[in-house]
Amino acid sequence: QVQLVESGGGLVQAGGSLRLSCVASGSIFRINTMAWHRQAPGKQRESVATITSIGRTDYADSVKGRFTISRDNAKKTVYLQMNSLKPEDTAVYYCNADVVQVGGRRNDYWGQGTQVTVSS
Repeated sequence: QVQLVESGGGLVQAGGSLRLSCVASGSIFRINTMAWHRQAPGKQRESVATITSIGRTDYADSVKGRFTISRDNAKKTVYLQMNSLKPEDTAVYYCNADVVQVGGRRNDYWGQGTQVTVSS
């Protein structure tokens, strides 16, 4: 099995910064695309940022220029640096990874989520 564990969420004032981390563990042969998604109360889950195995990135328009996604393949970790945070960034942030397991099975995995709250 594969587990994704997020950390780094918390409460921050508007204009502040947070850095989220997500570590993958388990029977992993290769991790393809990794991503961060978020879900605010009463809203659908949305994609925030994605990064391919070779470092190609993509961002939601709402976070471009403020958030940066990166990864450390050796550590099986993806990061989300969030700057200039706004109250509308308040949400539970989820890590997601497209994983090929040892043995060849490929699945999409999710972390348990980490709360980010931005106060005005």
